[in-house]
Amino acid sequence: MREPYEIIIAPVVTEKSADQMENNTYSFVVAKDANKIEIGHAVEKLWDVTVKDVRTMRYAGKAKRAFMGRMSRGAGMGRRPSWKKAVVQLSEGDYIELYEAG
Repeated sequence: MREPYEIIIAPVVTEKSADQMENNTYSFVVAKDANKIEIGHAVEKLWDVTVKDVRTMRYAGKAKRAFMGRMSRGAGMGRRPSWKKAVVQLSEGDYIELYEAG
C-alpha cells in the first residue's frame, strides 16, 4: 500500500470548497491512479477522522499558447497537466483544520 502523502497531493482551496467545509466536505488534488478506497484510507490516516463518502473527478489539461502572434502557430503550443480531484465527506463531528483564518 502506498503512503498517504503519495495519494493526497494538496487541498483545493476555493470559494466553493470553503462553503462545502461547513458541511464536513473537503476537496483534495490526488494522484491520478488513486482509487476511492485508497483516498479514504489516506485521509483517515493523515487527519485521524472517519470518512463517510468519497467522490472523484478527472480534469483534462488545457491547451495553452506560450507566445502570442503569428510566429507561434504550432511551435509555442503546450498543455497544462491533467489532474484528479477527490471530494471527501466526513462523519458528523469530524473536521480537518486546513488553514487558520486571521
